[in-house]
Amino acid sequence: MIAGLDGLRLQHWKLEQRDDGVVVLSFDRAGSSVNTFAQEVLIELDSLLERLALDPPKGLVLRSAKTSGFIAGADIKEFAEFDAKGNVNDAIRRGQQVFQRVAELPCPTVAAIHGFCMGGGTEIALACRYRVASSDASTRIGLPEVKLGIFPGWGGSVRLPRLVGAPAAFDMMLTGRSLSASAARAMGLVDKVVDPASIVEEAARLALRGTQRPFKQRFMGWATNTWPARQLLAPMLVKQVARKARKEHYPAPYALISSWQRAGGGVQSLLAAERRAVVKLSSTPTARNLIRVFFLQERLKATGGKEHGIKHVHVVGAGVMGGDIAAWSAFRGFEVTLSDREQRFIDGALARSAELFAKKVKDETKRAAVAARLKGDLAGDGVAQADLVIEAIIEKPEAKRELYAAVEPRMKFDALLTTNTSSIPLTELREHIGRPAHFAGLHYFNPVALMPLVEIIRHDRMSPQTEQRLAAFCKAIDKLPVPVAGTPGFLVNRVLFPYMLEAATAFAEGIPGAAIDKAAVKFGMPMGPIELIDTVGLDVAAGVGAELAPFLGLPIPAALSTPPEAGKRGKKDGQGLYKWVDGRAQKPELPKDYKVPQDLEDRLILPLLNEAVACLHDGVVADADLLDAGVIFGTGFAPFRGGPIQYIRETGATVLLERLKALQAKYGERFAPREGWTSPALEKKA
Repeated sequence: MIAGLDGLRLQHWKLEQRDDGVVVLSFDRAGSSVNTFAQEVLIELDSLLERLALDPPKGLVLRSAKTSGFIAGADIKEFAEFDAKGNVNDAIRRGQQVFQRVAELPCPTVAAIHGFCMGGGTEIALACRYRVASSDASTRIGLPEVKLGIFPGWGGSVRLPRLVGAPAAFDMMLTGRSLSASAARAMGLVDKVVDPASIVEEAARLALRGTQRPFKQRFMGWATNTWPARQLLAPMLVKQVARKARKEHYPAPYALISSWQRAGGGVQSLLAAERRAVVKLSSTPTARNLIRVFFLQERLKATGGKEHGIKHVHVVGAGVMGGDIAAWSAFRGFEVTLSDREQRFIDGALARSAELFAKKVKDETKRAAVAARLKGDLAGDGVAQADLVIEAIIEKPEAKRELYAAVEPRMKFDALLTTNTSSIPLTELREHIGRPAHFAGLHYFNPVALMPLVEIIRHDRMSPQTEQRLAAFCKAIDKLPVPVAGTPGFLVNRVLFPYMLEAATAFAEGIPGAAIDKAAVKFGMPMGPIELIDTVGLDVAAGVGAELAPFLGLPIPAALSTPPEAGKRGKKDGQGLYKWVDGRAQKPELPKDYKVPQDLEDRLILPLLNEAVACLHDGVVADADLLDAGVIFGTGFAPFRGGPIQYIRETGATVLLERLKALQAKYGERFAPREGWTSPALEKKA
């Protein structure tokens, strides 16, 4: 028994006394596969640290006993419960003071980081005197709190700028990006990077011998946090944030900068300023909705198990979507063959895949092995070996059915046949398929490498096992699966199309594209709908329109009613509704005296909400949460608003319905309320 700790019963922490006098403190949260800081965990740690301070060892090494990683951060579910009860201030105070007790221990402390180290995990590491990280690729260190509408509140925003300098610290905190061990070392966040097997040994050695940080790091940590430097740097940081996020939409980055700029005094004064700002942010609609989005994401992740039985993927169609699906599958570890009717299409896809691998595979020695997993296959011989076949050809039912008739007889009996169709009902495609139970839709979004969602399209003859295998496959390629009914447009395109259609209608009326896009971005959309149409491609938009407009009973403006002229399909051609230069839309400046129509935002957003209500009513997804998750991760719908249904709840269904009826009276039946507006699912939750 370590001196001073007799009689202390530990549930989440384990202590080991080494022969060299260093104590290893292992975090092993009971009943959980992942380490997170619940309040009971912090209370136990506080008692333990109090005893250690009375009779300190020669050094203390903090590590994780979990194989899954270091520490994931705070228990978000518990945090949300504290917000509901009004106890956030107490919870934050406890975390701050426990971590401050770590910082004040009268012995050297070292965090031994292996695997993910996020949020509170990074903050307790910052409270240690030194940090050692494993060189394993799974080691990622981050402070992602800004993605939850708050900022590091357990001392992280106080300690990080003073350790690595304000510029590097704010780049990390304002983006929420995680760093590899080597990047953290270069930044000065980590003192040493070592092989995983020797991490505890190296941490103990560092505790006993210490290390001197480079003068430049120590100077930056001091100079960039002086009062004059903070007054100079803060406005620059605000301008940087303003280019990406509006203060009324995402207040956390601005509050973080302000807290750092204004706070002064000793560490307790700085922690108090941090705590006040985070407590205030935690009760904002933005924070509550972003935390809700976090749980929606966790739900989608949980949809897929691990058993998919897929090793070999064969993709038919080497266009932008098919080629990128093939490349992403190879990047994520699958053997992939890619076929098309002409070799030039395959060659183009392989060239694009090389760009993806160069960007994603940082270790050049491993890049060739990743690229080797993707093979061009003009003859389509890979079909016979594939466990999953993904069709990504032209959006014409007859062409797809003809392909299935040729491909399916060559497939293994238990292989899955899927289509990447963006809008065609699966009942139109499954005819003449011999094994419809093994057929499904697997709808990716463009660009494949960036968009996190994949829709798993159901039909009435698909087996539950097919859905389970596809969900597990989505998880394996780091995508979020959402199961949807196989009706026209499924979920995402069905909800998005009326929004894009109304934007095109407004554009045809003479409202400038820049004004339309500005109204949508002001609401919180990631990009305006006119720019989105060009990005998707006028040809693709016209194809989706031909499929969806009759189903939805909506008129189509000329820009989307027919395929575009050659060379004018949008971003990919350099010309569409906008001219494009170096991948950027060239939007004409609005005249200074131009007045944006007051109802423009409603014209754009209410059709989207109207169709979301109809999708929920029609059972396109199982419930409102899945609908919100699908639309957020599939379209980028303003995350701070929590999704279409959540936005309806917070604004009030009755209020929005009246505004919809006003548009109907002014512009016609395309704004007629769809069925479902009286659903209890739209009522605000207590």
